[in-house]
Amino acid sequence: MEAWYMDDSDADQRLPHKLDPDRPVSLEQLEKIGVFYWKLNADTYESDPELEKIRKENGYSYMDIITIHKDKLPNYEEKLKMFFEEHLHLDDEIRYILEGRAYFDVRDKDDRWIRICMAKGDMITLPAGIYHRFTLDETNYTKAMRLFVGEPVWKAYNRPADDFEIRQKYVNSLRCA
Repeated sequence: MEAWYMDDSDADQRLPHKLDPDRPVSLEQLEKIGVFYWKLNADTYESDPELEKIRKENGYSYMDIITIHKDKLPNYEEKLKMFFEEHLHLDDEIRYILEGRAYFDVRDKDDRWIRICMAKGDMITLPAGIYHRFTLDETNYTKAMRLFVGEPVWKAYNRPADDFEIRQKYVNSLRCA
């Protein structure tokens, strides 16, 4: 996993969009905005005791796997556009990359974009209420595990969604950090 502050370019969303000079973002900086990271062995995800421990400790009782590629995902281009719309969820978003690569973009406390580059074995949690978006990189392929506490909730609320109680709770948590 690698993270950095993004440039303001309108070029293809699948490009890295690093600033020049590069401004890396550390795991500690991500944790301050509620984003947590694990490195796991994706080759053994079906029987990985470390993944099972994380799922048990965090109550991630539901799991499915999504393959994002033009030949595997119906309405591929439409879905990519939807995933890249800035939005928030009322629940945490947990993703574990099993194959390929992808980007999660999140807003820092000053509303600047941070790009998180994820590859095979990377798992992150995005807190409920954080504005974010998702896209593939230039390889146009990823296979990811989606985890949820309880039943999956697929509803995304596009920005602006500042009136939601979960957004207010998230913003308040940043003031304490």
